Amino acid sequence: MTAPSSASLADRLSRPFERFFRIEAASAGVLFAMMLLALAWANSAWSESYHHFWHEEHIALSLLGWHFEMSLGHFVNDALMAIFFFVVGLEIKRELVHGELSTRRKAMLPVAGALGGMVVPALIYTSFHFGGPAVRGWGVPMATDIAFAVAVMSLLGNRVPRGLRVFLLALAIADDLGAVAVIAIFYTENLSLGNLALSVAGLAVVYGMNRAGVRAFAAYWIVGGICWYFMVQSGVHATVAGVFLGFLTPTRPPNPSEESLLHRGQGLVISLWDRVRSGDDSHGAMRHQAARQLQRVGMDAISPLDYLVNELDRWVAFLIMPVFALANAGVHLDASTLSNPETQGVAIAVALGLLLGKPIGITLFSLLAVRTGLAALPAGVNWSAVAATGLMAGIGFTVALFITSLAFIEPSHTDGAKIGILSGSFLAAVLGLLVLNRALGDTGRDESDIDPGMSHH
Repeated sequence: MTAPSSASLADRLSRPFERFFRIEAASAGVLFAMMLLALAWANSAWSESYHHFWHEEHIALSLLGWHFEMSLGHFVNDALMAIFFFVVGLEIKRELVHGELSTRRKAMLPVAGALGGMVVPALIYTSFHFGGPAVRGWGVPMATDIAFAVAVMSLLGNRVPRGLRVFLLALAIADDLGAVAVIAIFYTENLSLGNLALSVAGLAVVYGMNRAGVRAFAAYWIVGGICWYFMVQSGVHATVAGVFLGFLTPTRPPNPSEESLLHRGQGLVISLWDRVRSGDDSHGAMRHQAARQLQRVGMDAISPLDYLVNELDRWVAFLIMPVFALANAGVHLDASTLSNPETQGVAIAVALGLLLGKPIGITLFSLLAVRTGLAALPAGVNWSAVAATGLMAGIGFTVALFITSLAFIEPSHTDGAKIGILSGSFLAAVLGLLVLNRALGDTGRDESDIDPGMSHH
């Protein structure tokens, strides 16, 4: 009698993964459209308006003598992207607690791959610009855009083994964790310890509210907003506050007893039905009260983390990320830009970091993890497929553009990084698709299919 429950458990565990994979694949189309729109706008007769709109127009807020102001571009990069990184923090925590990073054996392969996919691209980039002002961009080719990578892989449909899809998602999530650490440690300037302490104090308040059982999401948004503000003022990038708030979100439902929930829900439904049939509630007050209680019972069934991911992921995928792409992907492609040696140098270094560094680093470090017995290849996955996944991880867009905005002040460097990201990502997508298509055709001839648990021997 254990088989049905095991299948049910497997279905429950795989459902969030499948849903996440579908949303990421669908959002890539919107991202791509916004990228094209940004490029068209920045290279049109209205190109000046592109710069003016994002960098000269400001959002201001005043309250009781307190005044806060930032440009629209900074609002997108500092405020909207904080929500993006909040969801990233939620996804990382879910993987660490329940998913592919929850045990050492499961985590070692994607973590090793992500580490290699960060180190080797950074080394390739640094080798081009060591000692020069453009060296600050070493973090740009480290980042993987999960939406585009998932979308490219999904073009091959059901031919892609589930283990390889999970590997790509876990790899990208580990990659995001590394990117957050890089942003916090290496792209922080003019640190204000006082404001940082106030932000950390706000995070401590959030932790205390969790422990005390506070369930009002509005209270968390208010305290989270205060944490974000002081993080902005501290010099540490504000998106780091979003990640830490994601880490602090509980992964267990307030009332995990399914039997109790079903019993309470059944009682409320029967009571509601009796009221409707008896006509004893003509003004609807009791029905309203029962419906609200039923809603609370439903909220008890899911964790705050799962609730927030389900509420926010579509907003992030189909609004925040596309707006970010529109605000950041625009680069003016004229003869002077393309012929500038500094622009060319940064573009080549970034493109090679993505196109060569990612697959080499991911494949090499994954191979070391498997050969040393720290990890095993997923079932049905060969080394050609791992290399192809490494190429797809070379599709750097959202976080790569984000790090570009932090790393560079010189416009020629910024333009070069954007050109390198777009060209390197395009080539990585095309080559990754071709290599994976070929790898899936000869999967049966690889050692990993014999016994994935023994592939390191």
